[in-house]
Amino acid sequence: MLRKMKLCKVVAILENFAPLKLAGSWDNVGLLVEPSSHTVKKMLLTNDLTKRVLEEAIETKSDMILSYHPPIFSPLKRLTQSSWKERIVIKCLENKIAVFSPHTSWDAIEGGVNDWLIKPFDKIIQNCEAVEKIDGIDYSTTSTKVGYGRRANLNKSIALKDAIEIVKTHLNMQNVRLAFDNKKTIDDIKINSIGVCAGSGASVLRYAKADLLISGEMSHHEVLNYVAGGSSVILCEHSNTERGFLKHIQAKLSEQLEDSIEVLVSSTDADPLQIV
Repeated sequence: MLRKMKLCKVVAILENFAPLKLAGSWDNVGLLVEPSSHTVKKMLLTNDLTKRVLEEAIETKSDMILSYHPPIFSPLKRLTQSSWKERIVIKCLENKIAVFSPHTSWDAIEGGVNDWLIKPFDKIIQNCEAVEKIDGIDYSTTSTKVGYGRRANLNKSIALKDAIEIVKTHLNMQNVRLAFDNKKTIDDIKINSIGVCAGSGASVLRYAKADLLISGEMSHHEVLNYVAGGSSVILCEHSNTERGFLKHIQAKLSEQLEDSIEVLVSSTDADPLQIV
């Protein structure tokens, strides 16, 4: 039966699910907006907290937003109507909506965003572990899947063209961006290892040394470097490699929250870039 839960308890459960110590040191994670004397009945999950998503939260009477990307990142020196992010924070407080962001803590946990991103290859994965380990974690007692990105060796090779279709189906995309050695054809290339990193993955994937790298975005020169090093690259746009995780995790979050809170996934959240 849905009831309600004090905000402090909701936050404690979320932080236990994905400890904030796993987030990047540069990141801004955790409870970002806290209305006074707050209880939570309904939580809206979104990848990005935009004006449109906030309007949806108000319409659905959500009293908490879990925004994967932190809407407050650079320090705010004032709260005025001068920028869209300041206006969002003000409107959240006016409507008594709390905001929590897990960001890279969700990337790092076992069963998190990166495990979801590589999941469609599960049947042919021989072994899989984090690409970049986290300083201060004792890996003698912690899964090697805890960390940033994922690298998997496959138990059989697959064609690059088949890997592309697997990614497109998993992310529900009609098109992705592809880079590969132009001395070969797409039909020639076989994949025996895969590296993934949700979002902007170039800095993490430099440790992967895999036949195929999958991420949301990289710069032109980063793509050139990886192709020159022998990797093929699939880019899906930044948030497309993250957003689908929200529906994947929706039921588990409800369970973690003792089924006391209604957990919704935003229907208006979308990647800002479109192919036309």
